[in-house]
Amino acid sequence: MSLQNPLSLGTEDIRKLLIRYAVPAIVAMTAASLYNMMDSIFIGHGVGPLAIAGLAVTFPFINLAAAFGALVGVGASTLVSVKMGQKDLQSAEAVLGNVVVMNLVIGLLFMSVCLIFLDPILIFFGASADTLPYARDYMKVILYGNLITHIYMGLNEVMRASGYPQRAMAATLFAVIINGIFNALFIFVLDMGIMGAALGTICAQFMALIGVMCHFFHKKSYIRFQHGIFRLKMSIVGSMLAIGLSPFLMNVCSCLIVMLVNNGLKNYGGDMYIGAYGIVNRIVFLFIMIVMGFNQGMQPIAGYNYGARQVERVVKVLKYTILCGVSVTSLGFLICQLFPRAIISLFTTDTELINIAVHGMRLILLLLPFVGLQMVSTSFFQSVGMAGKAIFLSLTRQLIYLLPCLLILPALYGTDGVWLSFPIADGLAVLTSSSMLWWQLKKFRQHGIV
Repeated sequence: MSLQNPLSLGTEDIRKLLIRYAVPAIVAMTAASLYNMMDSIFIGHGVGPLAIAGLAVTFPFINLAAAFGALVGVGASTLVSVKMGQKDLQSAEAVLGNVVVMNLVIGLLFMSVCLIFLDPILIFFGASADTLPYARDYMKVILYGNLITHIYMGLNEVMRASGYPQRAMAATLFAVIINGIFNALFIFVLDMGIMGAALGTICAQFMALIGVMCHFFHKKSYIRFQHGIFRLKMSIVGSMLAIGLSPFLMNVCSCLIVMLVNNGLKNYGGDMYIGAYGIVNRIVFLFIMIVMGFNQGMQPIAGYNYGARQVERVVKVLKYTILCGVSVTSLGFLICQLFPRAIISLFTTDTELINIAVHGMRLILLLLPFVGLQMVSTSFFQSVGMAGKAIFLSLTRQLIYLLPCLLILPALYGTDGVWLSFPIADGLAVLTSSSMLWWQLKKFRQHGIV
């Protein structure tokens, strides 16, 4: 692939830049979503409905692992974009080295602690006697491969932010294809059950990691592995963690939320309701990931131009990204409301599970069209290094709005109380993010920028 010149971020037409950076990110994020959906589909048809419920029990665990990955990866990608905007390549390469070391340390600690307390954690997350064996088998493999996952995700983020979105996309697509092949082999040929799905995931990520590592060893890469960059620098680590704290807290909150959802559904409905939520979660995740792809496309453009003090270009890319994000979530809303049964049937043939999932999805997605605005707003503040505002917006939907709903409504309305908690929180979060974004743009106008 040809070298992408990152300096064009400060000069080229914003719409062209957003397309160039967002399309590969969208493909990559969509592929990542299909990556997870593939596991659910293979498990649903190859193992059974209880296995789907067992997989859903692991979602809080996956969110927690993603939280630590985002703490490093997202913070690093933002730092790299800003440093390159400032034309400080030496600092950008130092960030690259620190990403590897931080992921090694965090990945090892996370794996060790979670393996020791695996069963109690899974029960805490909503596992029953019937679903615990499935959840345990899946998470053992995922945790043993956690180091591979963290390093791969972190380096892929840096590669994208340093001017190689196409290569980052290619690595993700490669992992998805290999994951599908391994899933089919391990589940249907070798009869490894849910453990086979987890093993396929780790094997695919390992092979993709080799490719990403080769990129950073190549002498023609814009930033690359150099002698001395692997020494931890507290200034870099501190900045990286400060910026990454927003998505970290968001994922931690997601872990808490999914745990409450799983336990609420188990208490008022049973394992099949947890399985239904697992399916709905995978479907919604597809549209969310597409919006995140637009956000990832926005991030290097906004970060670079903010670092270069070209704020008018920052505002312009924000407006285009909002339009795209809202369009995606609106399309997702229409598809899921019009064809819910056909979509759910991709994951299972169990009639009871399909009926529960269809009802739950209709309620959960009531305000999905507006979620795109909230997501882009949060990503915008994160992209320009306004960590405090990004953290606040990350917390509002999950912790301030959704958490109380999940604690109160299920006791009043049973499983419907769980489903309805989501659109209520979405509505309140959209109002909050819109207000903060309006205030920030007003501040820019007061300074004569917009």
